[in-house]
Amino acid sequence: MALALNVFRTITSVATASPVGIYTAPVGYSGVVLLAQAANVTTNTYNVTLSHKRSSTTTELTKDLYIPGNDSISLISGRLVLQQGDSLILSANAANGIKLTVSLLETLN
Repeated sequence: MALALNVFRTITSVATASPVGIYTAPVGYSGVVLLAQAANVTTNTYNVTLSHKRSSTTTELTKDLYIPGNDSISLISGRLVLQQGDSLILSANAANGIKLTVSLLETLN
């Protein structure tokens, strides 16, 4: 069976206090992040960090970005290309306060 040329995905995750991989571009595909939206679902102010990881190099896209209570923010302006094996890593200063939605397109290499 042939692999699909383009596949749209929506990834959702709840941030924890420890960095967690929320998406890794699969073998044979590149991922194009179209949107990364974080929502603070509490009345407290929390911060969020979203990073790109390739091999052993982690690069912060946002670091300790404060999100007021009951507010949201876009974490990526423009598009981000994730090559095969690249990952998105998410963390916050407290668990369960930040919810993330990522919309992406996986395209066959």
